Amino acid sequence: MKIMVCFDGSNVAKDALDLAKKRAKALGAKIELVMSMVGGPEVPKDEFDKAEKNLIKAKTSVRKDDIPCETLLSVRGLEAGEDLVRFAKEEEVDEIYIGIKKRSKVGKFIFGSTAQYVILEAHCPVVTVK
Repeated sequence: MKIMVCFDGSNVAKDALDLAKKRAKALGAKIELVMSMVGGPEVPKDEFDKAEKNLIKAKTSVRKDDIPCETLLSVRGLEAGEDLVRFAKEEEVDEIYIGIKKRSKVGKFIFGSTAQYVILEAHCPVVTVK
């Protein structure tokens, strides 16, 4: 079984990872930690390095609990939601865990909602953590 955690280093993403670790431990599943960098190859190196460090730190935490874990820092240039859903389908992920943040209607309109896209478009169950 594969569990994908949409990870951006935020507190809600860390909470989603904690829940995914419990599920993976119970089922003997593998965790895929995925971060999507909107902007593709144009992402500044310091942002890329920071994201990579966050992923490595999270991966270390997962492996400390004896859970198999892989990471992906995706820079395909897609919107984050589309990128995450596409990865989940390509890798035949069984469950997706994603943290959600409350936003106003205007905030969702202007900035979009990665979590909403993942929830609506994913081919597998999505667990949201707030």
